[in-house]
Amino acid sequence: MTQTLRLSRPLSRRSLLVGGAATSLLAACGNPVGNFNAERLDARVDATRDYLRQNHAELSNLFANAQGILYMPLVTEAGFFVGGSFGQGALRINDATVDYYSATRLSAGLQIGAQQYAHVLFFMTPQALQDFRAGEGWAASADLRYATPEMGGSAGVQTTTMFSPVIAVVFGQAGLIAGASLAGVRYQRIIP
Repeated sequence: MTQTLRLSRPLSRRSLLVGGAATSLLAACGNPVGNFNAERLDARVDATRDYLRQNHAELSNLFANAQGILYMPLVTEAGFFVGGSFGQGALRINDATVDYYSATRLSAGLQIGAQQYAHVLFFMTPQALQDFRAGEGWAASADLRYATPEMGGSAGVQTTTMFSPVIAVVFGQAGLIAGASLAGVRYQRIIP
């Protein structure tokens, strides 16, 4: 997981050039930046859904009670002092795709490296789903609730978490990621 340290000095022109290089690195990591393909994206969403259902049965209550689910099957994050992340996914209601979304985040600070991960947002209330769909661009905040592994085990979906309006599950090739944060990620609808 990439750690970000915030620096107090302003960005220089050199840092902005490095940020452009980081954005280019995102494109080279296998994430189709600017290349929208609905069929391929729906296939990735299906694979993400199936992976979670088959490997994390403890999420079954979230699947059963969610008003809508946003699947982001592949998010690429890279940085060299200035970094960013990008991914594309689909919002499903009753397991049918209703909209496509992109997820982006920019960061500045001492960071070097790249990673890929996936995440899913479960909208547990009609109001949370309505707010997400009505917004021009919805930003994940620090108070987002996470279902995360406890002591290296399965995702902990506690009773208090179940009553949260939006619950996030972040995972990668090695399983669910503990301590991951989506704070600052901005979601925008993709108009095909």
